[in-house]
Amino acid sequence: MDGVFLQSGTTTSTANASASGGAGAGPMLPETISGALGLSGMLGDVVGGLIGAFVIANIMLGMTAVAGPWAKRKITAAFTNRIAVNRIGPFGLLIIVADAVRLLSKELIVPDGVDRPAWDLAPIILPFSALLGFAVIPLGSGLQLADPETGIVFAFAAASIASLGLVMAGYASNNKYSLLGALRSIAQNLAYEIPLVVTAASVILFAGSFQTSQIVAAQSETLLTVAGVSIPGWYAFVNPFGFVLFVAANLAEIGRNPFDIPEAPTEIVAGYQTEYSSVYFVLFYLGEFIHIFLGGALIAVLFLGGPAGPVLPGFVWMVIKMWAFFLFTQWARSAVPRVRIDQLIEMGWKGMLVLSFANLVLTAVIVGVIA
Repeated sequence: MDGVFLQSGTTTSTANASASGGAGAGPMLPETISGALGLSGMLGDVVGGLIGAFVIANIMLGMTAVAGPWAKRKITAAFTNRIAVNRIGPFGLLIIVADAVRLLSKELIVPDGVDRPAWDLAPIILPFSALLGFAVIPLGSGLQLADPETGIVFAFAAASIASLGLVMAGYASNNKYSLLGALRSIAQNLAYEIPLVVTAASVILFAGSFQTSQIVAAQSETLLTVAGVSIPGWYAFVNPFGFVLFVAANLAEIGRNPFDIPEAPTEIVAGYQTEYSSVYFVLFYLGEFIHIFLGGALIAVLFLGGPAGPVLPGFVWMVIKMWAFFLFTQWARSAVPRVRIDQLIEMGWKGMLVLSFANLVLTAVIVGVIA
């Protein structure tokens, strides 16, 4: 009977997710690809996984290519009442190609005294860690590479690898500004990654699962109906305090104002990336923006119902939610002043950490009472 009950519960969650355009509907992307190619067994898994990873990676790289050279400038110009790129192609869109050619054609300057293996690996680790996190993110419309039972833990673990790249870049550069930027980055990540994970744990208490598809499916119910309008049971509505905490800690993790201390140009030039140029600088830039989209994807999965939404396909809703977070980060970059490093660390350890544990305890009490 237990086996029947578990199977029934899984089917119900899948049906709910399917109805809302969320995750869990149908097979994973690698299975779809291997089936379309007529492959099975280990060969089908390997080929489907590689092609699926290629598809997801190119989707994210395409979004980053638009966000970095073009959208960032346009949004910042709109906030600060200036004119952004508008002369290269329609709406200035060909600045994406121009910037790519300009940066990739520059000479790669290697300073004297660098620790070459670590210096070379650091800019590769940053974008890789962010792309790795997308392996378990349900993008909707069947676009998900894997759905392990510890999916959300995997996403956080993959994203945290970026800290290793920042330390390697700062230490290997043989530059005091770079080293200071790396030390600041680690201090900041330690102070805010713990509140980030603890706040996510409050969502896991509500959902009762670490599996990303189940977290999305748990938000598919209607929370309440007001004047004929149904409000979904997204955890941003169920636990708005936790949602605000998670967004704030996420800003610190991706280094956006007021948490851009590790690369503060007025104090330490460019921090951990001071000595990098050409393609290595592009990789750092790429990693930064992919991490922003990964942060937006985690917010969407944990608090905004994942790819759920009316009328439009799930993938479209997921992209809208990730871009909404990107827009928020650009607003913060233009409107929120930077704080001192000592103020930032104090906010993390004495403010965010305490509030995140308080939110976790309160959530545990509410879940216990409801149960």
